[in-house]
Amino acid sequence: MAIREILLLGHDHLRVECAPLEDTQKELAAKVAEDLRDTLLNFRKNFGFGRAIAAPQIDALVRILYMNLNGEETVLVNPVLEPVDKETFYVWDDCFSFPGLEVWLKRYKHVRIKYLDLDWQEQELLADGDLAELLQHEYDHLDGILAVDHAQTSRSLRFNKDKMGKA
Repeated sequence: MAIREILLLGHDHLRVECAPLEDTQKELAAKVAEDLRDTLLNFRKNFGFGRAIAAPQIDALVRILYMNLNGEETVLVNPVLEPVDKETFYVWDDCFSFPGLEVWLKRYKHVRIKYLDLDWQEQELLADGDLAELLQHEYDHLDGILAVDHAQTSRSLRFNKDKMGKA
């Protein structure tokens, strides 16, 4: 099991635009995906929530996302995300890199994400609502963008004691 430290708000590596992986780096992709899984499951055990994590959050500066939704795992290598239309919605967003802090922000309601799986097969996922927001949040990490960057005013931030956990 490879539980990695989650980088916290203020760490310079959270602001790095991550490099895509080449097909010669399949072994690295599998190792990072395993570390992401172990780290997410450990975070979920300690904090009681968590659906996805991005590689830069564990200081792996490559373009990989890991999701675990109701026990179903998805690894997204070199994802490319685009809005399907211009419809947006507002949501309180949180992040492993700043537990307990939530940001009121606007996200696209419908997105498409194209990616490679760990077998280097092209995949595509259409998402809306909560899943679309989650994918946008994690995808932003790959470009060095954090949810706090989307805060429009100081009133767009709040603490949620229930999400501060015991870690």
